[in-house]
Amino acid sequence: MKKSFLFLPLVVCIMVGFTAFSQKYKSASDTVKLNKEWVDVSNDIAKLTSELTIAQNNLPGYRSKTADAVSDAQTSAQKSSDQAYKATNGDLGDAKSAKKKAKKALNDAEDASDAKDKATDQQKKIDKLTAQLQKKQKQQAELEEMRTTIRAMHQ
Repeated sequence: MKKSFLFLPLVVCIMVGFTAFSQKYKSASDTVKLNKEWVDVSNDIAKLTSELTIAQNNLPGYRSKTADAVSDAQTSAQKSSDQAYKATNGDLGDAKSAKKKAKKALNDAEDASDAKDKATDQQKKIDKLTAQLQKKQKQQAELEEMRTTIRAMHQ
């Protein structure tokens, strides 16, 4: 039991030594490079944050357009169906009108599909920006830890 109490502080010292030794920036002379990288990462974080905010603000608009396009497609499809029913017992004019409404219904359905794809793409963009932002924030935290370690070693 006594041996483990002696062994524990030794292990802790070795672990602290390894983390300080394994870091990219180790000495006071490296602080200029460390600070430059920290500023670059901070600027990247600011840029990603603004891009993410813009993408998140645009997403409701894409979803609204999708809902409107789906509603239009459903309305067009119903009108086309009604006209097709009318054309079964009607004349050539009714058939032409049914064809026009069917084409409009198809175009509206394609527009709804495109709007849905744009909303999905926007959500993917948000997810990608969020992942990049988290990665940069982690990198900034590691740089901050290196900065703290260098300061502690030189005090």
